[in-house]
Amino acid sequence: MTAHPPVRAVIFDYGGVLSNMRWDVSRQLEDAHGLPRGAIMETLYRTPTWGEIERGRGDRAAWLAEAHRLLEARAGRPLPRLHDAWRGAHQPVADNVALARALRPAYRTAILSNADRSLRERLRATGLHDLFDAIVSSAEEGMAKPEPAIYRLAAERLAVPPTACVFVDDFEPNVEAAVAVGMRGVLFYIDRGHDLRAMLADLGLTITPADQA
Repeated sequence: MTAHPPVRAVIFDYGGVLSNMRWDVSRQLEDAHGLPRGAIMETLYRTPTWGEIERGRGDRAAWLAEAHRLLEARAGRPLPRLHDAWRGAHQPVADNVALARALRPAYRTAILSNADRSLRERLRATGLHDLFDAIVSSAEEGMAKPEPAIYRLAAERLAVPPTACVFVDDFEPNVEAAVAVGMRGVLFYIDRGHDLRAMLADLGLTITPADQA
């Protein structure tokens, strides 16, 4: 196997890596309303309609309305807007945001996210947009992870080869796809207590100490 060149860039997934998806809140809402575990996420993000939305096609409001109808169908009764409650609980992962800040300027950084067209607006609202050298949103590009081309596009936007990139995601197929195009892959789970700074350091990255970032 050919050795990797030195790491020059780190590419972050957004939801689950830079934004805490608050799976605990999702479970609490499901338990409170007698829904099967995973129902809130599945009716929002595991549908053909989402597959269109994340590629920039279709109407966002119609997608959200459909997700609510699907959730009510699972419950067999009317429900409050549980998807809105769950999404409203999402919040930046402070340690990983600080890490992204500490990586620059020694490393190039990007966000690569399967997202609807509201991603940039959400990044600006949380002060994250300008922390990165590139933002690659599936809805803007018309393709989504784990399609190989979107990983290559992210590397191109950073002006580095894929082999000089580390890609971080919380969904294993997305990490596997990054590795397949030559990147190093890191599978990160916030709800398992993973320390992303340590995981990157294990790959040889030199990171500014948190108190100096």
